[in-house]
Amino acid sequence: MKRVNFYIDGFNLYFGMTETLNNVKWLNIYDFCNSILKNDQTLNKVHYFTSRISNNPPKERRQSQYIDALKTTPINIHFGKYKNTPVRCYNCGHTWDGNEEKMTDVNIAIQMIVDAMKDDYDVAILISGDSDLVPPIREIKSNFPAKKVTVAFPPNRFGISLKNIAHAHFMVGKSKLLNNQFPDQVVTANGYVLNKPNNW
Repeated sequence: MKRVNFYIDGFNLYFGMTETLNNVKWLNIYDFCNSILKNDQTLNKVHYFTSRISNNPPKERRQSQYIDALKTTPINIHFGKYKNTPVRCYNCGHTWDGNEEKMTDVNIAIQMIVDAMKDDYDVAILISGDSDLVPPIREIKSNFPAKKVTVAFPPNRFGISLKNIAHAHFMVGKSKLLNNQFPDQVVTANGYVLNKPNNW
């Protein structure tokens, strides 16, 4: 059996699947990853990369509920930074506060390469459409030829450069997202009940 590690760009997956799909935000990442495996593969580790959002209390509460739900499953959650960045319209001169996620690409790249060095997987499945992740895949192919990297593109996030560098690729299907949702109520290890946020 081939050992599989997943490396998930949380925001890339979130925005890709929510642009066209409803009722998929309460996604059980661990079950979702298991559903992707082939018959000759076994799930070794799931690494989920995200950032804590800020300056929007309702969104912060929903994200915290979701992260707490994810913590009831055996996945590894890695946090980057969520930076408030001024945005300016060059046509009218208006400015407003924007948000930018930082460090996720670097965190994913480091984890994939370190795990290859430790011989922690046979197959790495990257769930992202971000072309900034081409360099770590290239390095893994060059330095660890026995390791295979597959890219799973979230809906609406296909990237030709990732397709060309990976050993294999596929699009995440709608049914995989819809069929691997948490129940409306998730109970934590200490008995706390998490309710699916409204409008999710």
